[in-house]
Order: sequence, then structure tokens, then C-alpha cells
Amino acid sequence: MRMILGEDAFFEVAGEAAGGEEAVQLAERLKPDLVLMDIRMPGVDGLEATSRIKSLFPSIKIVMVTVSDDIADLFEAIKRGAQGYLLKNLSPSAWLDYLRAVSLDQAPMSRELATRILHEFLPSGAGTAGAPPARTKAQPQGRSASLTTPLTEREKEILERVAHGESNREVAQTLGISEHTVKNHLKNILQKLHLDNRVQLTRYAYEHGLMEWKK
Repeated sequence: MRMILGEDAFFEVAGEAAGGEEAVQLAERLKPDLVLMDIRMPGVDGLEATSRIKSLFPSIKIVMVTVSDDIADLFEAIKRGAQGYLLKNLSPSAWLDYLRAVSLDQAPMSRELATRILHEFLPSGAGTAGAPPARTKAQPQGRSASLTTPLTEREKEILERVAHGESNREVAQTLGISEHTVKNHLKNILQKLHLDNRVQLTRYAYEHGLMEWKK
């Protein structure tokens, strides 16, 4: 990992930990911008270490690094505050591109993960694990989205697309605006809602009736 990151001057390796407990201690001492966290470790595992680091330092971004693409593990890591995940068998260039995107708040969620997150918050029986529910606006508890969110119509439109797993570029192309404009809108959305990442945005979108399933 150090060799891969050393190929790009954008990154500087601040420290290395042998396990979850040491990772928490180093995060507290070094205050890094980004942590690469293994899921499987003896003692304090990566999931618990992620929870502890995020509770202490919410601004630190955490990316899970794993040999498995088990969606259950990845979903649990995201719920605990991780910003994303990398498979160890990806090419070095893919690593660098993804980690740079995470650092700049530009990395999209996978659509599979976005679907899994929404199913976590759907009422029992509203959908199955393999297919989304019928195309419909979600209005939990009968609330009106316009009365429960401070977002503008454009911000709500961008939020819905991001929550479905679209990248900044895809949102920009669909809406006919620049990626820079999308990024600025996302920054404003996160600040308005006091949220940290796209996973939290997805949950917010569903709970406030802003989600519309795409076929």
C-alpha cells in the first residue's frame, strides 16, 4: 500500500498500524485526512476501529481495504462511518484514482450498495433483496418533503441522483451542468443537512421522501 501511494505526490503516508487498537491510537495522534482500514484484524477488528475513529474524529475519511466484496461486510462498514471500500486485487491506478476521489468528496457509491442501504430503511415487505420496489416517491409517515428539508429544488434533484449511486460526472451530464457545479451543490447539501458522506445522504433522501426508484 505504501508503494502504491508513494507513486502519487497527492498522498503522504503519515503512519502505519498493525491492528485496530493501534489504528485508533495513531488516528488520535496523527489526525490523518484518510485512513485505509482492513476489515479482518486480530483483537479490535476494522469495523470496531472505524466506529471508534469516526466517533472521535468525524472528519477523518476511512476507506475499507479487503480481499472480499461481501456486500454485508461492506454495508456494515459504511453504516459505521466508512466513506468507501477498495478491493486488494484492483490495479494501482484504480487505487489512486479512487482514493483521490474519496479525498476530494467525488467518489460515488456503487449502485448495489445504494440499493442495499435503501432496503435497510424500507418498511418490512416493501421490497426484496434482489429487486427494488415499484417506481414511486417515498413519503415516510405521510410527511411532505418540501416541509421537512431546507434544500432547493435543484439540490433535491442532485441529492436523489447521488443517492442512487450516480457519480458527479453522471449527474452533471444528465442535468446539463458542470462537475464543478455538482461538487459545489453537494458541499452545500452536506453543510445544510449536517451530514458527512453520500451514505448518510442516501438515508436522508429516503427518510424525507426524496427518493424515486429508477427502473
